[in-house]
Amino acid sequence: MTKYERSGESRKFDPNFKGPIHNRGCTDILCCILFILALLGYFAVGILAWSQGDPRKVIYPTDSRGQFCGQAGTPLEKKPLLFYFNILKCASPLVLLEFQCPTTQLCVESCPDRHLTLVKAKLGNKEDREYYQKFCKEGVDFAALSPPELLRDGLCPAMLMPSKPFTRRCLPALGTMKGGVVVVGNETTFDAGQGVSINASEVLEASKKSNVVVEARQVAMRIFEDYTQSWYWILLGLVIAMIVSLIFIVLLRFLAGVMVWVMIVLVILVIGYGIFHCYMEYASLKGEPGADVTIRDLGLQTDFSVYLQIRQTWLAFMIILAIVEVIIILLLIFLRKRILIAIALIKEASRAVGHVMSSLFYPLLTFALLAVVIAYWAITAVFLSTSNEQVYKVFNNSECPFSRDTCDPQTFNTSNASAQCPDAECLFAFYGGETVYHRYLILFQFYNVFLFFWCANFVTALGQVTLSGAFASYYWAFKKPDDIPAYPIFSSLGRALRYHAGSLAFGSLILSLVQVIRVLLEYLDHKLKGAQNKFAKFLLSCMKCCFWCLEKCIKFLNRNAYIMIAIYGKNFCTSARDAFFLLMRNIVRVAVLDKVTDFLLFLGKLLIVGIVGIFSFFFFSGRIKAVEEAAPSLNYYWVPILTVVVGSYLIAHGFFSVYAMCVDTLFLCFLEDLERNDGSAERPYFMSQNLLSLLKKSNEESKSMD
Repeated sequence: MTKYERSGESRKFDPNFKGPIHNRGCTDILCCILFILALLGYFAVGILAWSQGDPRKVIYPTDSRGQFCGQAGTPLEKKPLLFYFNILKCASPLVLLEFQCPTTQLCVESCPDRHLTLVKAKLGNKEDREYYQKFCKEGVDFAALSPPELLRDGLCPAMLMPSKPFTRRCLPALGTMKGGVVVVGNETTFDAGQGVSINASEVLEASKKSNVVVEARQVAMRIFEDYTQSWYWILLGLVIAMIVSLIFIVLLRFLAGVMVWVMIVLVILVIGYGIFHCYMEYASLKGEPGADVTIRDLGLQTDFSVYLQIRQTWLAFMIILAIVEVIIILLLIFLRKRILIAIALIKEASRAVGHVMSSLFYPLLTFALLAVVIAYWAITAVFLSTSNEQVYKVFNNSECPFSRDTCDPQTFNTSNASAQCPDAECLFAFYGGETVYHRYLILFQFYNVFLFFWCANFVTALGQVTLSGAFASYYWAFKKPDDIPAYPIFSSLGRALRYHAGSLAFGSLILSLVQVIRVLLEYLDHKLKGAQNKFAKFLLSCMKCCFWCLEKCIKFLNRNAYIMIAIYGKNFCTSARDAFFLLMRNIVRVAVLDKVTDFLLFLGKLLIVGIVGIFSFFFFSGRIKAVEEAAPSLNYYWVPILTVVVGSYLIAHGFFSVYAMCVDTLFLCFLEDLERNDGSAERPYFMSQNLLSLLKKSNEESKSMD
C-alpha cells in the first residue's frame, strides 16, 4: 500500500469548482434535533432552578433561625453581621463534619468592642445593660430575668469579647504581642463568668475552627466584594485590551512583516522586564523580618498578598520567567528560516483580511454569544446551589438521645426533645432537602455543566465555520477582489446556520464529552488527594494526561473539519476524514508552515497580555503615584489583576483567532489547489504570486528536512 493510498486519494481537477459550494443540503440532522431537545431541557432546568433557588443564601450570613442578616426589606436589614454566643464551641471537631458551630448565632448591628460578662452587665450601670442586651435574643426581658435564667434558656451569651467583622461575621480581635503571646483586645485571659477563666489561645483555636467552616465562603465573599469595588476598572482594562488588540490587528494588516518582528522583540523585552522586576523585589526583601520564610512553612493562606512578602515567591516567579524567556529565544533561533516563510503566509492572510474587513468584527458576535452562555450557566448554577431548604438540628451540651436529630424551631419548645434535654436548642444546621427535586439536584448540576460545554463549543464552532467560509471565498476567487462574493461573512454565517447546525452540534458534542470526562477526573483527583493508594493516583494521572491529549487532537481535527464543511458542505465525519487525509498527504508542510505561524500568533497574544497585565499590576497594587488615590481599596488586589489578564488573553485570542482561522483556511485551500491544479494555462493556480513563491520556499525547506 502506497503513501497516497494510506492517506486517501488526491483531489482531481474540476473546472466548475470555484470555492464554497452553494448547492448543498442539510447535514447531521439527527444531531441537530438532539441539540434542540437538549437546549429545551436546559431551559427547563433553568426555569426549575429559578423557581426553587434563592441567591440570598450566597450573599448573606444566616442566623440560628435561618434568617438572612442584612437583607434589604426585612426586620434584619440594619443587622448585617453574625454574632456567635459562644465562639469556643466552634473548636469542636463536629464543626468539621457538620459545617455549623453548635452555638446560637444572632444578627447584630455591630460587633462587640469590649470585654463584658453577663453578671457584670447585670450589676453595672444602665449603659452596660443596654449595650449587653443588643447581643441577646429579640424580645428578652433583660431586666426581669436573672443571669442563671438567661443562660439556662440560651437567651444571652455568657460574655462578650472585643471582636471585628470578618466576612460579615464577628470574630475575636486576635493579635500577638512580642514573644508570640496571643491576645484578644490586649488581654491574654478573660473572665467568662461563674468563676471560669478563658485563655486567649483557646479563642484562637476556636476562631481557626470557625474559619474552617466558612473558609471557602469567606474567600468567595472577599473576592465578590473586590469585584463590586473594582468592576468598572476591570471593564476599563478589558476595553483597553480590546483597543490594543484591534490596533495590533489593523497594523498587522498593513505592516505584517514589520509587526511580526516588533512583536517578537517586544515579547522578549516584556518578559525580560518581568525578570528584572522580580529580581528587584527579591533583593529589596533581603533582611526584612519574615521575608526568609518558605512557601511550605507558610502553608495555604487566604490572603494571597502574604506570599508577596517573602523572597521565595519572587525567586520562583523569576525562575519561571527566565525559563520561558530561554525557551522562546531558543525556538526563535532554531525556527529562524521557517519564521520567514510563516511571515509570508501571515502577509497573505493580511491581504485576505483586508478584503474581508467585516471578519475583524465577527469576534464581537462570538464574545456576545459566549457571554450569554456563561451568564446563563452561572445564574443557573447559583440558583441550583441555593435551591435547598433550611434544615434544623438539635444541638446540646450534655448527653441527649435526640442530639443532631432534625427538628422544627416552631414546635421545639413543646417537643419531647426539649423536655428530656433542657439545655438542647433547635438551631439552623445547613441547607438540604429530601424531596424528589433535591435527590436529583446533583444530576441537574451535571446537566448544567455539560450543556455549558456543548453550547460554548457550538458557538466557537459556528465562528470557525463562518470565518473559514468567508476566507475560502477569497482564496477561490480567480480574479481578486472582483470575483469575491458580496458580504462573504453574512453568506457564510447563513450557510452554517441553515445547513450545518447539526454538524456543528456533532463536533461540539464529541469535544464536550471529552471535556466533561476531564472535569470528572479532576473531581476524582481532588477527592483522592488524601488517599494513600499510589497506584490509583498514578492511574488517574495517566488518564488525565491521555484525555488532555485527546482533547487537543479533537480540537485540531474539528477545526479542519469545519473548514471542509464550509467549503464542500458535507457532513462532519466525511469532512473530518477528508481534512485529516489532506493534512497527512502534506504532513511536512504542516510542520513547516502552519505550526510556526500559530507560534508567532501566540507571541502576539502573549505581548498584549503582558502589556495590559503589567499596567494593571502597577495600578491595582497602588504603585503608580499619579493615580494612587483612584485605585480601589481591595482585600486581594490580585483578583482584578488576574481577571484583567485572563480577560485580555481571551480578547486577544478572539481577535487573533481571525488571523489563525484565515491562515488555517488558506493553508488547506493552498493544499487543495496544489492537488487540483498544476499552474498551466488549462489548470491555473488560484493562489497569488506571493503564495507561489512561498510554495517554492516551503519545498526547499521540505527537501532540507528529508
